[in-house]
Amino acid sequence: MSIKFNLIERANPNNPEGPKKWYAVPSSESPLTGKAMTRAATANTSTAAIEMEAAMEHLAAFIPQQLLQGHTVKVPGLGSFRISFKSKGTESVADFNASAMISEPRIMFTPDKALRNSVIPNLVFENGGLLKDGVRYATMADYLKATGSGSAGTGGEGDSGNNSGATGGNPL
Repeated sequence: MSIKFNLIERANPNNPEGPKKWYAVPSSESPLTGKAMTRAATANTSTAAIEMEAAMEHLAAFIPQQLLQGHTVKVPGLGSFRISFKSKGTESVADFNASAMISEPRIMFTPDKALRNSVIPNLVFENGGLLKDGVRYATMADYLKATGSGSAGTGGEGDSGNNSGATGGNPL
């Protein structure tokens, strides 16, 4: 299975006045429904899908409760959830005002090391097309043909339009 990406032309956020460059961005597939996910996850096990659904609902209710109490929540085999935020500094402790100086609270998720190691080394990337000026092109060859641009470099003439740009490593 490969991870599709789209190429999008955009300005470098660190240099908005500089020339635009092409960047790969993940092309996320639609997620499974809750029922489909639990059925797939419990296939060939003695756990009923409805039991897993109930456990997931309980976990989804438990995590916010624990985070609001200031706890980090570790889900074995999955990772950890925690609260993070930005803060302005003061020269004196007496000058610190939490409501005015703490901003951008967010929930952070850190995947478990075993989860990371089971996914990241096995990633394979596949070109899923290009997006330029609101127009989506299915392949690099389609974009080059439509724009009258020159060769595609590594994916040009040999690109038969079947998105066979899969590579075993990061294309960047």
